[in-house]
Amino acid sequence: MRKSCLLFLLAFSFVATAQQKEYVPPTKAQLEAKRKEIQDAINDTEHQLEEIKKNKNATMSQLRALQYKLAQRQTLIGNINEEIGSIDNTIVSSSKEIMTLKQKLELLKVRYAQSLRYAYQTRSSYDMLAFLFSSQDFNDAVRRMKYLKKFREFRKQQVDQIRQTQNQIEHKIGDLNKEKQEKDQLLLNQKQQTVALQGDVQQTNTVIQGLKGKEAELAKEIEKNRIVANRINKAIGVIIEREMAAALKKAEDEEKRRLAAAGKPVTPASNPKDTRPAGNGKPDPSLPYIAPKPKPAKADAPPLMMTPTEVALAANFEGNHGKLYWPVAQGSISDHFGTHPHPLAKSVMVDQAGIDIRTSPSAAVRAVFEGTVSSVFSTGGSDLIVIIQHGNYFTVYNGLASVSVKNGQHVDTRQPIGIVANNDEGEPTVNFQIWKSAGKGAKVKLNPETWIGKAH
Repeated sequence: MRKSCLLFLLAFSFVATAQQKEYVPPTKAQLEAKRKEIQDAINDTEHQLEEIKKNKNATMSQLRALQYKLAQRQTLIGNINEEIGSIDNTIVSSSKEIMTLKQKLELLKVRYAQSLRYAYQTRSSYDMLAFLFSSQDFNDAVRRMKYLKKFREFRKQQVDQIRQTQNQIEHKIGDLNKEKQEKDQLLLNQKQQTVALQGDVQQTNTVIQGLKGKEAELAKEIEKNRIVANRINKAIGVIIEREMAAALKKAEDEEKRRLAAAGKPVTPASNPKDTRPAGNGKPDPSLPYIAPKPKPAKADAPPLMMTPTEVALAANFEGNHGKLYWPVAQGSISDHFGTHPHPLAKSVMVDQAGIDIRTSPSAAVRAVFEGTVSSVFSTGGSDLIVIIQHGNYFTVYNGLASVSVKNGQHVDTRQPIGIVANNDEGEPTVNFQIWKSAGKGAKVKLNPETWIGKAH
């Protein structure tokens, strides 16, 4: 029992150590880039808020934008704290290096002083000649000459090492002072962001107060949006099933052409008998036909309902996970994917099939990746919806005022497909979704936030 416990503890400590080794702290450059990215997002949101404020009445769009900015501000402060911690570590490391270099410099000076004392004691030419003439033979004299030469070179090297170490100390002190200045600047930025955060909280609370008393109106709006979203999701599901059925037919036709070109039978034998050899090595027609068991497909294998071209396109799309372009050149996420509480009525859950991106008025909506337009349709409202197929992946662009593509058209990455429309609150917003067909009628809604990259 004690042996088993010991083995368990050893295994647990090994796993814990491995997990600790896996974490790699971000570099200074990565933290600076992240800080710039968050600050740019805050600036974009503030610009959008200025546009929203022209509407004197508090709106849900304004509340969402403020909450988004509030979250980004908190993330920015956390990133600044992480940068300060990284600089503190660098300052400690630099201070230790300076101390080590100073100790090395002192040691070099002591050794150089010893060399000078020895050179002073043997400074006369007579002592040098006596040292050489006291040689036992010619070879011994040559060795002594080489020794004297190396001694002079050694003293020169000592001087060079002292100067080099002094330069290193000056350089390290300069770096240390620079790090301290950067830390002071970050501390000032942290203080400014904390004050701005308090202002964001006050603004958010003001908007919430302005929206109080409209719970019944908001509840009706939420229910209306839910019905519309369900209708759109059902239409998208039908379109995906239709496209995958067409892809299956296309793949089957292509496979038949390939088999025919290779001279192989396209259809199974008309006589459904077992073709296993009997005792004489020939098929036994008296046995019932037993179809061979299909080989199980690999877990990561592409759907068998696509042609090789579509499989390659889907693999390319999947390979760009986290690097897809945004569907608009500028914008910020105003509502997130999945089930989450309503920004005002916390007891009400909102289910989002994609993400809402608020952008500038009349902004162009673009394809995030190359593919084929599956459908352009509307669910009864004035807004249009475009679905683009990328193998067994589908991107959905909901909330377009006009469309510049048609069914079956091939589109390239970042090609404009339409113009954004205004939502019910008068804000230019596009709803972006990503779906995946997993075969056998299964459809999965994916989180677009994990698929789009940092750059627009």
